[in-house]
Amino acid sequence: MYPLALSGILSRNRLVPCGARLRPSTLAGFGATSPTAHGMMQTAGRTAVTPLSRSQLPHGSDMTRLKLDSSRRFLGKVWSLTYPYWQSEERGRAWGLLIAIIALTLGLVYIDVQFNTWNREFYNALEQKNYADFKDLILYFAFLAVMFIAAAIYKLYLTQMLTMRWRVWLTNRYIADWMDRQVYYRLELDRRGTDNPDQRIAEDLKLFTDGTLSLSLGLLSAVVTLVSFITILWTVSGPITLFGHTIAGYMVWAALIYAVAGSIITHYVGRPLIGLNFQQERYEADFRFTLMRLRENAEGVALYHGEGPEREGLLTRFERIRGNWWQLMRFTKRLTGFTAGYSQIAIIFPFIVAAPRYFSGAMPLGGLMQIASAFGQVQGALSWFVQSYGTLANWRASVDRLLTFHAALDATVHEAEAAPAIPQVRDSGPGIRADALSLTVPGSESGPARTLLADASFAIAPGERLLITGPSGSGKSTIFRALAGIWPFGRGNIRVPTDARVLFLPQKPYIPIGTLREAVSFPAPADAFGDEALREALRDCRLERFTERLEETQNWSMLMSGGEQQRLAVARALLHQPDFLFLDEATASMDESLERAMYELLVTRLPGTAITSIAHNPEVAAFHARTLKLRAEDGTVRLATA
Repeated sequence: MYPLALSGILSRNRLVPCGARLRPSTLAGFGATSPTAHGMMQTAGRTAVTPLSRSQLPHGSDMTRLKLDSSRRFLGKVWSLTYPYWQSEERGRAWGLLIAIIALTLGLVYIDVQFNTWNREFYNALEQKNYADFKDLILYFAFLAVMFIAAAIYKLYLTQMLTMRWRVWLTNRYIADWMDRQVYYRLELDRRGTDNPDQRIAEDLKLFTDGTLSLSLGLLSAVVTLVSFITILWTVSGPITLFGHTIAGYMVWAALIYAVAGSIITHYVGRPLIGLNFQQERYEADFRFTLMRLRENAEGVALYHGEGPEREGLLTRFERIRGNWWQLMRFTKRLTGFTAGYSQIAIIFPFIVAAPRYFSGAMPLGGLMQIASAFGQVQGALSWFVQSYGTLANWRASVDRLLTFHAALDATVHEAEAAPAIPQVRDSGPGIRADALSLTVPGSESGPARTLLADASFAIAPGERLLITGPSGSGKSTIFRALAGIWPFGRGNIRVPTDARVLFLPQKPYIPIGTLREAVSFPAPADAFGDEALREALRDCRLERFTERLEETQNWSMLMSGGEQQRLAVARALLHQPDFLFLDEATASMDESLERAMYELLVTRLPGTAITSIAHNPEVAAFHARTLKLRAEDGTVRLATA
């Protein structure tokens, strides 16, 4: 039975011989963890690639240069994600926390050095049966143990604090960039390869901050440990003569060769995990999004009895997860098999290498144990890449996703600045005017760009009642989007009175999850209107059963019918009292009597408001004095007075 390093009891969940540097990740092959514990998750789908001929392949030196250039570019992009926080308004606290964490890391390495010396003296005392030294060393061990535990606890605590502060700052920044200039809307129109931005903000930012700190602090600890112990190992190991050659500090060279060989093999075995992790995150997010859409559209699916197609779609998406998971299992098994074997061999390796000097009497038992301990520290430091490869693979995948999202945000912002939405000019005119308005739909894989509307000019006077009609798909809703200033494809000018209040009611209202007070007041703050005003608006819109539920928190879009949601939007209009109100089939889910009642309510309660509607129900026309109709002329859609 091998003697045990008592210092190992402090930081590891299994006892190992002195000198071992087992990390939690090395236990993955023993039934303690799964690929998820490593963060190693991603896809079975592959892209067909035409193989290159041997003459087309880069030469060795060219390939090395390409890899170095690629690594430099990647690290430069990572730096662009990292440095803004450390130069932000949070930099004082951030640097203070980081310095404290580094100090604790250095303190832990110093305690490890003291444990190394303790190993030598303790085992010498055992060998010499020196009971007095044994008692003193036990007390010294207890002191070192208390210091080690305290430093480890506060290092973890402060690291978690810094991680959350960094994540909060990044989340605020990314949400601001995502919502600025309505980038979130533009990204939905042109995805630019960015799937599931919600996951990139919620999950990938978490993985990035946690991984960046843990990996960088782990690397720092490894470097400091290497510097601290390599001198000790060089000194205590002494020389050895092999084949007539004397090798000084031979244990250092043995540790270096062992670690370099392990790192090379680890990279070769685990390299596919980076791409698989990237794909797994995407497939998991797609599956969650599909489940969420089913939940949000439960009634529609139930009415269609569409459970079969939905189930098939869900299982198809989950099959991608399963297929990719098997790929991950295969490569994780290989990586875990190697790293577990690598770590286990490292336990006995220093004893084998140091045994000739020990059995020759050149060193005492304490010296052997100190060498084994120092070898374990040096080998563990040099093996940082091996032990951290699983975390690196998951971190690299999250960084790649963040980089593509960051690039899409930047490109969309620049595009919005260079080619903004159709200009909306605020002036002193009395009404809204559109001059030479042309609207287009951008091209895609399914077809080329097309023109929705050509050279339309019209005006909406204060208090006017205007109806816009036309065939479905002719571009009526897109006219409203242009008037709202969110449609980026087209040209022309839109003029809006300087202080005009404008409100748009779409066919499917947006209702935030929260209290009913927040839902009715949206987009104004929850405290913008008094309780009685809110209740009166709900009663007027025939939503009496909700008047006493203002403080209740629900997903109201799931609780209310389509007609109730549209009446809630009408209640918003009554509360906000806009100067210009646009209804895009905003009463289409109501029966004829309710639809008529809502229009009568709007006309009565908002006498000075200009109401512009898109509707297919002929009865709605009775509430409008003028009608504009979209007509196709010579292959082009134009707006004309009906």
